[in-house]
Amino acid sequence: MADTPLVEVRGLRKSFAVKKGWFGASKYLRAVDGISFAIRKGETFSLVGESGCGKSTTGRLVNRLLKPSGGEVWFNGHNISELSDNQMRPLRREMQMVFQDPYASLNPRMKVKELVAEPLIIHTKLSAKERDKLARELLETVGLSSIHAERYAHEFSGGQRQRIGIARALSVRPSLIVADEPVSALDVSIQSQVLNLMQDLQEEYGLTYLFISHDLSVVEHISDRIGVMYLGTLVETADKDTLYDRPLHPYTQALLSSVPVPDPNQKRERIILKGDLPSPVDPPTGCRFHNRCPACMEICKQQEPVFREVEPGHQVACHLYNDGLQM
Repeated sequence: MADTPLVEVRGLRKSFAVKKGWFGASKYLRAVDGISFAIRKGETFSLVGESGCGKSTTGRLVNRLLKPSGGEVWFNGHNISELSDNQMRPLRREMQMVFQDPYASLNPRMKVKELVAEPLIIHTKLSAKERDKLARELLETVGLSSIHAERYAHEFSGGQRQRIGIARALSVRPSLIVADEPVSALDVSIQSQVLNLMQDLQEEYGLTYLFISHDLSVVEHISDRIGVMYLGTLVETADKDTLYDRPLHPYTQALLSSVPVPDPNQKRERIILKGDLPSPVDPPTGCRFHNRCPACMEICKQQEPVFREVEPGHQVACHLYNDGLQM
């Protein structure tokens, strides 16, 4: 794995106007609010957090399906934040996406060979015969048969449809794949098959993944490094082993305490978070987690913690670690 960042996110922000307030003033939902991270070539960087924390919006900002409200996204040395659609076109083939619901992302009127070959029409000058041949080869690469090329999406199971989505993403040989909850709609046994497939393809094609999920068991299986999001902000990033063995942020600790343990004789002490998840339209002052945090201090209510490195490769945004304190 190379140390060169393929993706750099710097102070990224995205707000959506949601309603009018008093005197006609617009209110904004701050979906992503000033996050920064980097993804090295060839690695899998995962974003985890509760529903509504902004991780899917981040994925769409990284591959420019959404334009950021502020901050920068750098891809392979290019600042893509302000590029027009025409300027983005040459980079599109380098950045592909695998969506959560494979059936919703596949046109039911198109045969599988057409679905897989569609990106080739846009990004290559291959003939129809060459596109058809490559589509059939890709189907076999992801564990399907070339015979399936003549069928339609509704004739496949959920796991098979996700394989078709992966084949389509691979068709233009991208550098980066943003996988947004790619296995959350699948049975557990099928999840492991798709995850193993993604890892095999990563090694074969030299892929870099931004993997988005709320399932910490899935993330542990596939990740190299992990970022934990809460209410539009990053609260902790670390490599997988460090995060699971020694989580620092109280929110990360609570999330990990909820992961089921496969051994019935082993019990894990659950950390139950109190209070409701605040609205991203009107987030709390200070630390956004303070109203649910079991270790809340007075400074947490008044001052937003700085996202800082507390040890090599391990960053956290928590006042507990400002003076070297630990829980």
